[in-house]
Amino acid sequence: MQEAINALIQSTLSRMTDDGLFPADVTLSFKVERPREKEHGDFATNAALVNARHARMKPRDLAEKILAALPEHQTLVDRWEVAGPGFINFFITKSRLRGLVTEIQDAGETYGRSTIGAGKRVQVEFVSANPTGPMHVGHGRGAVLGDALSSILTAAGFEVEKEYYINDAGAQVKVLAHSLLIRYRALFGESVTIPEGCYPGDYVIELAEVLKARDGDRWLSLSAQEMADPPDELVEFSINAMMDIIKGDLKSIRIEFDHFFSEQTLHKEGGIDQAVQTLADRELVYEGVLEPPKGKKLDDWEPRPQTLFRASEHGDQVDRPLKKSDGSYTYFAADIAYHLNKAQRGFDRLINVWGADHGGYVKRVQVALEALTGKKDLLDVKLVQMVNLTRGGEPVKMSKRSGTFVTLREVIDEVGADPIRFWFLTRSAGSQLDFDLQLAVSKSNDNPVFYVQYAHARIHSVWRQLKERGIAKKWGSLDFLELDAEMDLIRMLSQYPENVESAALSGEPHRVPFYLLELAAAFHAYYNGHRILVDDDDVRGARLALIDAVRQVLYNGLTLLGVEPREEM
Repeated sequence: MQEAINALIQSTLSRMTDDGLFPADVTLSFKVERPREKEHGDFATNAALVNARHARMKPRDLAEKILAALPEHQTLVDRWEVAGPGFINFFITKSRLRGLVTEIQDAGETYGRSTIGAGKRVQVEFVSANPTGPMHVGHGRGAVLGDALSSILTAAGFEVEKEYYINDAGAQVKVLAHSLLIRYRALFGESVTIPEGCYPGDYVIELAEVLKARDGDRWLSLSAQEMADPPDELVEFSINAMMDIIKGDLKSIRIEFDHFFSEQTLHKEGGIDQAVQTLADRELVYEGVLEPPKGKKLDDWEPRPQTLFRASEHGDQVDRPLKKSDGSYTYFAADIAYHLNKAQRGFDRLINVWGADHGGYVKRVQVALEALTGKKDLLDVKLVQMVNLTRGGEPVKMSKRSGTFVTLREVIDEVGADPIRFWFLTRSAGSQLDFDLQLAVSKSNDNPVFYVQYAHARIHSVWRQLKERGIAKKWGSLDFLELDAEMDLIRMLSQYPENVESAALSGEPHRVPFYLLELAAAFHAYYNGHRILVDDDDVRGARLALIDAVRQVLYNGLTLLGVEPREEM
């Protein structure tokens, strides 16, 4: 309907230009939006306000001219009016609103999908948790956001690839293998202590048990030096074993990736050398000494020559090190090489979902990528705030399995995938999230996922009632939809495609669950206030068609978020 209003205004302005009201060489612009207040109509345009100067008249006078030029006979708009300084408000006809019910039913699972992203490739990189321990709840929030955003972008017509970056080339993976060997020896009865800096969680014991079952006592003869610097085979085993755990946790909340990218690939194939050389060729690399970092004690810092990237020339606050004093590459060098690799794969847009603690890292990667590719705004980073985990309002204590935090697996086992996926999307990424384990599984209207799933299940209960009464599930003429509550419900259904598009373009998945909560509220109010299975065949058939359209939109929205559209609760 919004597109139809847009086309109506566009054609009217074109005719007015042909009639000489506007100069022929002027491009006329305008917006069509939904007013916040119901009394201001279904749609409003600023066409008179923004084009009044071209017509050399007051906005309200131009608005009256535009209204006078609109076609007299059409089925889209019931009435229109000039409001405020020159806005034009449009009120859609009931017949056009009723027609949307049939459109939704005909479109089925494709309702809400669009082609606005057609021809554009987007890569969404998310989670990318270090393979040194199980995922925690914060990782889970980023995982759900990245996965839902990928689905929403796909629904908007973008070609999307989901990627997980495995940090498997740093010292931390050797520490994991060292920790594994200590636990491995304990399984053979040795008395061991966990050195400071090693991973203390019980999950390391699980890995050691797998290693013992596979290799027996093969690794007991390692020297102390080999324990501290484990063989590559054990490092690889540790990484693969942890990634199997992480992939299993992700699968439990219905997340699978299209591609896993290993940091080791960059080192082995010279990706970091290439990225640094590209910067050097552009005279953006030099040997220098950085100023002492602000807010830190001078005792913790020593001036030393380093290989630096001229990040400040591209908008960063300071230049950034590419190599350490020992000549090895920094994490930053590997990160820019990875992002160059992504850009070279031909994506039109790169989206990273990172924890909020990486906020200070965003600008330096963006400017490095711009320097490497010459493209501005290629990288969009979504920063995800923490999750405050409670049970009945009381904070949940840390996990024994991880040793430091509550694991995502523990939360999955307690509440299931649906509450995690829906709750984690009910706040914008930049807002902290309170997640109560007790409320998340309650059958209460205060539980958002229950509230929406219950609306979907309620409609299926109507189908069961029809079957029990021996009444055919038959749609009637939509002309019998007359109530204001019915028109308002249809108006709410019409907003679904716009919400999907806006969520895709803004990169804000929370817009979809917000919408679903509003739709569920409108449906529950209609269901509680009006009987569906009335005796009148015509009215009953019309109302059945209406709630079937509601069911379809709830189904589409929940499916888009990776939440089960339940038929019974």
